[in-house]
Amino acid sequence: MSWGTELWDQFDNLEKHTQWGIDVLEKYIKFVKERTEIELSYAKQLRNLSKKYQPKKNSKEEEEYRLCWPKFCLLRQDFSRYTSTRAFLATLNEMNDYAGQHEVISENMTSLITAELTRYVQELKQERKSHFHDGRKAQQHIETCWKQLEASKRRFERDCKEADRAQQYFEKMDADINVTKADVEKARQQAQLRHQMAEDSKAEYSSTLQKFNSEQHEHYYTHIPNIFQKIQEMEERRIVRIGESMKTFAEVDRQVIPIIGKCLDEITKAAESVDHKNDSQMVIEAFKSGFEPPGDVDFEDFTQPMKRTVSESSLSNSRGDGKSEPKFSSKSKGKLWPFIKKNKGAGPEDFSNLPPEQRRKKLQQKVDELNRDIQKEMDSRDALTKMKDVYIKNPQMGDAASVDHRLAELGQNIEKLRLEVQKFEGWLAEVEGRLPARTEQPRRQSGVYEAQNPSGVNSCAQDRESPDGSYTEEQSQETEMKVPATDFDDEFDDEEPLPTIGTCKALYTFEGQNEGTISVAEGEMLYVIEEDKGDGWTRIRRNEDEEGYVPTSYVEVYLDKNAKDS
Repeated sequence: MSWGTELWDQFDNLEKHTQWGIDVLEKYIKFVKERTEIELSYAKQLRNLSKKYQPKKNSKEEEEYRLCWPKFCLLRQDFSRYTSTRAFLATLNEMNDYAGQHEVISENMTSLITAELTRYVQELKQERKSHFHDGRKAQQHIETCWKQLEASKRRFERDCKEADRAQQYFEKMDADINVTKADVEKARQQAQLRHQMAEDSKAEYSSTLQKFNSEQHEHYYTHIPNIFQKIQEMEERRIVRIGESMKTFAEVDRQVIPIIGKCLDEITKAAESVDHKNDSQMVIEAFKSGFEPPGDVDFEDFTQPMKRTVSESSLSNSRGDGKSEPKFSSKSKGKLWPFIKKNKGAGPEDFSNLPPEQRRKKLQQKVDELNRDIQKEMDSRDALTKMKDVYIKNPQMGDAASVDHRLAELGQNIEKLRLEVQKFEGWLAEVEGRLPARTEQPRRQSGVYEAQNPSGVNSCAQDRESPDGSYTEEQSQETEMKVPATDFDDEFDDEEPLPTIGTCKALYTFEGQNEGTISVAEGEMLYVIEEDKGDGWTRIRRNEDEEGYVPTSYVEVYLDKNAKDS
């Protein structure tokens, strides 16, 4: 079907229709543009949402900062420890990636649809303008030919009428006997002239008519069909282009569906990794104080004329007793440890405001941190020493004396750090000496301290209660407890490998990044060489060269019968 043959007389309607088509295209461009703005806005809101619930660092506490959400906070180590919070963090990260895919949708729609169609619309307008200009030009030409035909026709008609009147006048003059011969001749000549003019007009009209018919045939069967055919092709290209753009519109969305699906799969995977048993065990490891439950309170018989005393296993203080055992002030007399409020604000340097188990972990972390700092300083000193040797051998490269000052500073720093390590190792040895063994019978807190700390140790650790009722320990610098290396490092000096006491299966994958730990893969079978001693860690061995600690909750232990009996 061709517009040129079917719509040869609908020039004005085609002009309106093609303009309507361009308006539709521009409206579709506006629609896609608004869609891209919505995608960007949605992506921005998703990113803000993810950022809002991401854990934030509290700059006031470098050692133990908090991860805060709008209405609750968790310690950083708790956040990374619990499977539920790890899954929540994974969800936040995946939502960030999810938002990125909506940004991709916006970018692709802008580049592949909005920008391309905008450029195409400008080209389409120019092409349409050119075609309809040619159409108007053809219309004007045929109208001019028609006007020429009409003028020739009117002239021929006028000349014919004039010839008839001249002929009638001649015949009248010729019949009149009173008219002179000269007048008759003159009338005859005038009639002949008019007839000749009529013949010339007739010939001109005939020629003009033939020319017009030819031009009209050319106009309606050649020029207009060609122009309308171009307009039809232009309109069909517009229709095809908008259809392709709609297909691209869908494809842009479809391209990100696999990635969005992967994000949702990761969220599902994170949700399936939530382990309530593991989280419960982590609560034990995070908050276990190391104290044993108190024993029975002795009966005090006030009917007997004897000094009122309190049993050794009681948590209350004996006011008349001069023993240097750990005691609580009268403010918290009779108050049990689990219900004592924790001290708020910055604690003492030796972490004596914490329960023994938590204090041991903090002191161990501090010792490890100081040892890392010492290693860094020693590495710097070694590097400077090598540089000094190079300068000594090649003076042209630099002055060897220029590094002496820095070497001296490094030496002082190393010495200070070693003193700090000794101080914290002393506190650590004190805490490890006070922690009860797992096989001990439950006893009162004061009894535990009294049994495991000799009088010399008690004299250098003054136990006190903080103003808000929390338990703290304050050590005197003059009487700081020194533990001989032979008492503290015996278990580490044994060169003989520990015998295996059983096997274990890794329930989860563990990345051992800290010193003393070992990485295991889920389902891996390993040898157990040391049971969990209450700190939440089990020592395992893979082969003769690889051994270390893993969280007890990450493995299922199968102890040998002999090991159980022993």
